[in-house]
Amino acid sequence: MSHVLSPAILREYDVRGTVGRNLGAPDAMAIGRSFATRVRAAGGRRVAVGRDGRLSSPELEAALVAGLVAGGVDVVRIGIGPTPMLYYAEATLGVDAGIHVTGSHNPRDDNGFKMVLGHRSFYGADVQDLARIAAAGAWSEGAGSIADADVLDAYVARLLAGHGGGHYRIGWDCGNGAAGPAVEALTALLPGEHHTLYTQVDGRFPNHHPDPTEEHNLADLKALVRREGLDFGIAFDGDGDRIGAVDGAGRVLWGDQLLSLLIAPVLADLPGATVVADVKSSQFVFDRIAALGGTPVMGATGHSLMKEAMLAHHAPIAGELSGHIFFAHDWYGFDDALHAAVQLIRAVHLSGRSLTQLRDAMPPLVNTPDLRFPVDPARKFAVIDEVRARLEAAGTPVIAIDGVRVTTPQGWWLLRASNTQDVLTARAEAADQVGLDALLAAIDAALAASGVTRD
Repeated sequence: MSHVLSPAILREYDVRGTVGRNLGAPDAMAIGRSFATRVRAAGGRRVAVGRDGRLSSPELEAALVAGLVAGGVDVVRIGIGPTPMLYYAEATLGVDAGIHVTGSHNPRDDNGFKMVLGHRSFYGADVQDLARIAAAGAWSEGAGSIADADVLDAYVARLLAGHGGGHYRIGWDCGNGAAGPAVEALTALLPGEHHTLYTQVDGRFPNHHPDPTEEHNLADLKALVRREGLDFGIAFDGDGDRIGAVDGAGRVLWGDQLLSLLIAPVLADLPGATVVADVKSSQFVFDRIAALGGTPVMGATGHSLMKEAMLAHHAPIAGELSGHIFFAHDWYGFDDALHAAVQLIRAVHLSGRSLTQLRDAMPPLVNTPDLRFPVDPARKFAVIDEVRARLEAAGTPVIAIDGVRVTTPQGWWLLRASNTQDVLTARAEAADQVGLDALLAAIDAALAASGVTRD
């Protein structure tokens, strides 16, 4: 017996596809069998399993668990919750691995699996290995058991233990995603006044899509903050591992800006520590790390890659423009938007200023959002290689950690290949619009030389 998984669902950081098109219960079963095989090969026997609130998650979870059990591992089901709660379970329940059934911030008909083995990210070649094992039918055999564990209260208590004081009036938008119940429990215990939006888990996402990196998804949170005169607002993606925020004036603080605030208490506790920010992040963040006495390190984009970079550099905190914030200092090293929210409250409190004042103090840089444009899949990485080769041949200094990042007198620009979609992504930052236009023209020229147009 064997099973062929669609190559399209084998992503760099996880497994993710569209239910009914390239992902279904037979695939989930095969992934469970293959993952069980890897767990047992590593000497493990117990796997924690959770799921988000998507309509397809119960069916996929059932098939996944069946596959795990048939592979000879014992399953501990933790039920619906954010992906970080699954990571927490994997770190604290005495299990050997964990899988969360989640489509993250993808469209509602998408779903997938995020995995961890031995407290380390399971990604890249590991994900491809699941398909190899399934295609060969080289599965372990056994008869595992199934048990249920309720970890929500313990998880929320652990979140609350990181609260550093302060009574604020805060809005919380869960977007009907999987973080809702945990946020309800957390805000019931936090001091201050809390206004929640869309905490009922609903895989149809009837109010707005849960992706705080798209500003239009923050419209209701902005309106709540303004209407109630709140100090600030916090938003989550569909599986609660990415954070978004708005200040009291309704201005968005992106992931790199939040990281610039969250590092201050950490570096006060750990002077000189390394902080990792991804290649998309503002130069302001790297300058801020250095100004606070830390050691800035630029890392590749991607939650799995960031976790590995943290380990490699012994960094107590890391973050991405996308809102993945990772804490190893007094936490477990994984990305957790709920923990980041509690730490944001602490950082604001310790600063002695409001979040609005902290936002006012940031330099008035002009930057693009994450620009994304389709590219022939066969040319995706080749285009980046060609651009880099031309720049280096011309003597232009290039940071090639993840794509190409080029610094000029106007600012900087980045061009990289997405690890999850058949697109190229670009980003640029300057002191003013004239400088930004010049950077975008440089990107367009670099692309044109490889026969690509940015739409």
